[in-house]
Amino acid sequence: MKPQLFGSTEVHKLVEIDSLPLESDWLFPGISKEVVDEHRHWLGPHLVEPGTYRLFMSFHSFVIRTPTLNILVDTCNGNHKQRPSMPNWHMLELPYLQRLARIGLRPDDIDIVMCTHLHADHVGWNTRLENGRWVPTFPRARYVMSRVEYQHYEALHRSGPAQPVNRGSFVDSVLPIIENDQALLVDAHDSICDSLTDEIMLESAPGHSPAGLNLLLKGGNRRACFCGDVIHHALQCSVPELSNLADHNPQQAIATRRSLLERSAEDGLIIMSGHFPEPTMGQAVRNGEAYRFQFLE
Repeated sequence: MKPQLFGSTEVHKLVEIDSLPLESDWLFPGISKEVVDEHRHWLGPHLVEPGTYRLFMSFHSFVIRTPTLNILVDTCNGNHKQRPSMPNWHMLELPYLQRLARIGLRPDDIDIVMCTHLHADHVGWNTRLENGRWVPTFPRARYVMSRVEYQHYEALHRSGPAQPVNRGSFVDSVLPIIENDQALLVDAHDSICDSLTDEIMLESAPGHSPAGLNLLLKGGNRRACFCGDVIHHALQCSVPELSNLADHNPQQAIATRRSLLERSAEDGLIIMSGHFPEPTMGQAVRNGEAYRFQFLE
């Protein structure tokens, strides 16, 4: 994705994993091969692997550079994280921070880290391993998290579950932020910074996670929604009822997704999903009773 201008604000994509093929019936349990075949022609080979039924996903962050602040939206999987239940995320060694440097930023330059939700593949670079301890990767940043979502996972963690919360990411990527007093727990429609209230707002996006948040950006007669996992794959534009295996409340996730798609199609809202491969950003366009995704360069 090329850098995008929204008035005086610039948006960059920061890649961790460029394109990862995943079995369609793992990503969307119950999906049929017929559904993939029906939409393969418009999705193209960068979204569906030719000759198979695997769907490509990207893992990336977005960097929002305003005239006064640098905001990092979601932080992917992270390096050195123990994720044995997800081999593709386990003990990664990826040049994420080097890629941040190519944008012209160091960890110290990040003012706000926006966590759309607290799943493992969206909070991993919140922390890094230093002398055997997990410490905040961005030492000057305030980490914005949903208050309700944090409380949900904190209660689950305190209950002593058989499996670590969110594949262990609550302990290694969320709690160190809380303990270092860098978390800013918010509710939908709260302001993340008083100076940006006219350009940036938060909205509720529940379903995939207990209380996820979208970040809305406006500037220069353009509007964009950084929507985390409201939509995992462009196929869900045409088949919005496809539920991801990790959806907390599938019916609520479908309603949140349909609302976003309708606003994009009707109002030109640009969708910035956390998992669409290049060229990543785009808009929903009407296609019968559902939609297709139109990528924008």
